[in-house]
This record gives sequence, structure tokens and C-alpha cells, in this order.
Amino acid sequence: MAAPTLANPLSFRKSGVLVLSGYGIRVMMQAGHLQIEDGIGPERRKWRLPRVNHGLKRLVVIGNDGFITLSAIRWLADQAVAFTMLERDGKVLCVTGPVHPSDARLRRAQAFAHTSGKALAISKELISAKMTGQETLVREEL
Repeated sequence: MAAPTLANPLSFRKSGVLVLSGYGIRVMMQAGHLQIEDGIGPERRKWRLPRVNHGLKRLVVIGNDGFITLSAIRWLADQAVAFTMLERDGKVLCVTGPVHPSDARLRRAQAFAHTSGKALAISKELISAKMTGQETLVREEL
């Protein structure tokens, strides 16, 4: 039976994150598409993702039984999709991500932020935004 082609995996993962688990996980290429299979026993899931309009941003594998081919890793890299492999207890085994050219001016500004006093202002802003987000979450969810 052929795997269904998902034109947009975001229909089931709005964040663009696809989490694979189970035994005999398979990530490979087939006719230019990324072929994915996971699950346990008769409860298997299969996807076939095209190169365009797949919506995948991150592929997370939980477990260590199965395989991913080199051509599939290359497909993920070409599509700027991050790949993470976790042990079942949450220990990180492997992480890859899209590589983007870095801006030397930005790195230099970040390195010297503490001497110009900008680091404290940036830290305060980040902590404030985080606290506001946590407050919103608590009010809406709890």
C-alpha cells in the first residue's frame, strides 16, 4: 500500500514539528520525496513529503530503533528542516539544523554588548517578555 502524500503536514502539526516514535522508524528518500514511517506493530503511520509545500520545520525522532538515510539527511538540510534524535528518556542523541550565513557585524555587536550597557537592557526586555508570556499562559490555561 502506498503511503499517503501529505501536501501540508501542518494540518496535523500546526507548529511544523513532526514527532516520530515507536520501533523500526524509517526516514528515507523515494522518488524525490521524503518517505517516513513510525509506530508500533499494526499501529504504523506513513508519510510521503514532497520538496515543496511540505510545511515541515523540525523532525524529531524519539527512540533508537530504525534508520535515516544519508540522502534523507541531505533532503532535510536542503529544505532547512532541523533534525533531532532523542533517547526515550529525553537524552539528546543527535541534533542538526539549517545553517545560515552569519552576520559578522551582529556577532561583534553581541560580543561587545556588555561593555556598552546594551546587554542589561536586552536582558531586562527578554525577561519581561518571558514573564508576560508566562502570565498570559497561567491566566488562560489555569
